[in-house]
This record gives sequence, C-alpha cells and structure tokens, in this order.
Amino acid sequence: MDNKEFIEKLISWYNVNKRDLPWRKTRDSFKIWLSEIILQQTRVAQGLPYYLKFINNFNNVEQLAVADEQFVLRLWQGLGYYSRARNLHKCAREVHENFDGKFPESYEKLIKLPGIGKYTAAAIASFAYMEKVPVIDGNVYRVLSRIFGVDADIADGRGQKVFEKLAAELMPETHPDIYNQAIMEFGALQCTPKNPACTQCIFNIECFARRNNKQNELPVKSKKVKVKNRYFHYVVLKYKDHMAMRKRGDGDIWQGLYDYLMVESEAFTDYGWLLENNELLDHLHPYIQDVEVSEDYRHVLTHRRLFARFYTVSLQENAPVKTVLPQFELQLYDREAVYDLPKPVLVSRYLNDTIF
Repeated sequence: MDNKEFIEKLISWYNVNKRDLPWRKTRDSFKIWLSEIILQQTRVAQGLPYYLKFINNFNNVEQLAVADEQFVLRLWQGLGYYSRARNLHKCAREVHENFDGKFPESYEKLIKLPGIGKYTAAAIASFAYMEKVPVIDGNVYRVLSRIFGVDADIADGRGQKVFEKLAAELMPETHPDIYNQAIMEFGALQCTPKNPACTQCIFNIECFARRNNKQNELPVKSKKVKVKNRYFHYVVLKYKDHMAMRKRGDGDIWQGLYDYLMVESEAFTDYGWLLENNELLDHLHPYIQDVEVSEDYRHVLTHRRLFARFYTVSLQENAPVKTVLPQFELQLYDREAVYDLPKPVLVSRYLNDTIF
C-alpha cells in the first residue's frame, strides 16, 4: 500500500464515520485553540460541555484575556489539570497584547505561546491555516505503529522522531486539515487501544499488526509511571453561617483554587490523630461545638489516586476566629460565596453532598 492509497482510504472512511463536533465546522483559530486545550488529556464527551461553556462566555480571545482568572478557573472546575486553565488565560493575554488579538498563522510562532506544545501548534496551524504539518497524538501513534509495523518507543525522544518522520512523509499536498482530523478520528473510533474492530477495518489486509497478531503490542511504550496514593484530611470550619476557606498559592497543583485547611497522611486515620497533628484545631479546641466526619472521597489523576475525608468542625459563637484564622491564611465566606469560588473537584463533590 503506497502513501496515496493510505490517504484516500483514510479520508473516505472519515467522510462516512466522523463525529459531528462544533470545532470541526470553523476555521476560527480561537475556537480551534480553545477546543484543543480543553481536550488535552480529556475525552471528547467530557470536554464538549466545557467547550460550549467557554464559547458561551467568551466570543473571542480578547474577552477571555481581560476576564478575571478566578472566573476562568470557575468555568474550568471539574476538568482537572488546572495549569491548563492558567496557561489558557496566560496565552489569551499574550495573543491579545502582542498579536492584536489574532493567533499567529504558523506552527513555528504558535509553539512559542504559553501552554501550546507540538501537538496543539500543529492542530491550530493545519485546522485554521491549512499549514502542511502533521498532528501527532496518542491516536496517531497507535494507527501508524499498527498499520506500518513501527516498533519505536513512543515514550522515548528518538522513537518519537521516527513517528514524526513517517507522519511528515504521509502528509498530503492538499487538505492537511482533513487528513489530520481523519487519522486522529480513525484512532479514536476504529483503531482503539483495546479490542480494535480489526475484522471491520478498512486496512485489515494491509495492517502489519493485524497480519502478525500484534495489536496488543503496538505501539511500544515504556516508562510506566507508578501511581501514588495520597490521603487528605480537610478541616471544614463552620462559624455561624460561614465556612473558612483559603486560596492555594503559586506553584501548587491547585494554584488559584479555594479549599479548606488540609493535613496529609500516609493512610486514613481518625479525628484524634488530626487533633494531635493540626495546629489550627489546637488553637480552637476549647470552642469546638460539634464534629462530623464525611464519607471517603476518591479522585483519580494520571499519576495519583487522591483520597479525601472531610471533618466538619462547628465552632461556638465566642470562638476567636478573627485572630486565629488569618494565621492560617483562612477567610470566612458565606454560602453563596463558597459555591461561587473555584474549587478542586474533591471539594466540590463534598459541598454537593453536604448541607450548608
């Protein structure tokens, strides 16, 4: 099978089987960029509502650039990887301030913007500006490795260059946008990571992996990251009709989001341990009226499994909150403010389950 036949078969399949997605109906670089950032490490079904939410709030890059970061984080809440949201906002400001509100029209310039790597730069360049540059994501690695029998390690820089060379050789002279969309869609819908439908595949005769029964071996990927468990104990202080929350600082995984004072341990323990290991509770212990312990919450990230338990501590009206809370960078918020603040997904889930 030569390159021309591969391209023609792939695009024919795409024209029949492609999903109806809003960002495929535009050449607006702002909308394409927004969709690509949202879909990083996110399934389409999960990312689509967020894309629509952002589009409904921001018509162009200027509106996003001048928006308050806290509002941007609030819209992003639940997607995780909050550094993406901060880079999204940072990139919008740079495009607004340095490029007159228009994204650069070349791969080489796009890749220099905050939060834009090789994949995103190639996607914007080809989808919005028809630049002949290959888009390479996990779907593309899988399709190329299986069909053409490439056993280079996709987790290794040298292996990635092998795929980049092959992908560049396969790029058609015209319609790079359609070809890039087609090969990614083929990987997402047909040449799936597990249990690919090889008998119904348009390449079932030519495919190296199919002929050699290596579908589960390709692509080759080493360096599996060990998943670490982390256990969080949140102290939820309730004073009258307010809750005490804090804003996470710079360099933090949840930078700019709001949560409660938290103590981490190697495993779940009890309130007695928390009382002994928390300076805030030591200060307020004489004024504690009641303590309620939540069920355990679980949230899975790429390299971490997070477990959280919330200790709702109700304080007496004479508790010295004005002098104690500032020492721990905590501030009291009423119910409406608490629900409006951008928060990590674990905290949001707890609030949805509790009566406040």
